[in-house]
Amino acid sequence: MLNFARNLATSVVLIYFMQKSFRTFISFLIVLVLSGFRNVAPIVKPIPKSNLVIDVLDYKAAAPSFESSSFMIPFTGNNYVGFKEALAFKESQGKYHSINTLGYLGKYQFGKSTLAFFGQFNTQCFMQDAALQEKIFYHNTARNKWILRRDIKRYVGSKMNDIVITESGILAAAHLAGAGNVKKYLRSWGDLNFSDAYGTNIEDYLTKFSGFDLAEVTARKKVQFQ
Repeated sequence: MLNFARNLATSVVLIYFMQKSFRTFISFLIVLVLSGFRNVAPIVKPIPKSNLVIDVLDYKAAAPSFESSSFMIPFTGNNYVGFKEALAFKESQGKYHSINTLGYLGKYQFGKSTLAFFGQFNTQCFMQDAALQEKIFYHNTARNKWILRRDIKRYVGSKMNDIVITESGILAAAHLAGAGNVKKYLRSWGDLNFSDAYGTNIEDYLTKFSGFDLAEVTARKKVQFQ
């Protein structure tokens, strides 16, 4: 009975190695013959640790740092900061290096004529200077607030085409269409609704950017810009 079990085990091992490869089968057969068909167990050598390939992903190194400036989330309150960041997101998704198909530049999509008014003629320098873009936006908003000061006083709180007029809506619309076109809209009680080349109009901005508190923006006729 014991011999039968041994022979059966040997046969199973033979079949296994025949399936693996012919060379392995021949090697095993030679060992088997030399051993006189005694118990033969396949020798399995442990693999040295130095030969093991371990694929390790360093998740800590791969994970982005949320302290990085590229992941900063702007404050979106109802003050000036919230206003400018909301407007910037609409204009360029808040990207300082953005240029649209019409050539408008930067986070707030200024035209070259506006930049020239503020003494900026090198558009490459402008695009690379985030602080400069922020400064020009503030001063441009302050200037529009002065140009539209009488209209702000007269029309804020009024309702035109089912839109409640607010100071922040007026200044956002001035950024889109220019202060002159906003005056025409307000003084025509909504009949002259300017649209830009993409179809965005004054009423879109009056609606989207209403209700921000821009008290910290001081109306200025003359911009002292360095």
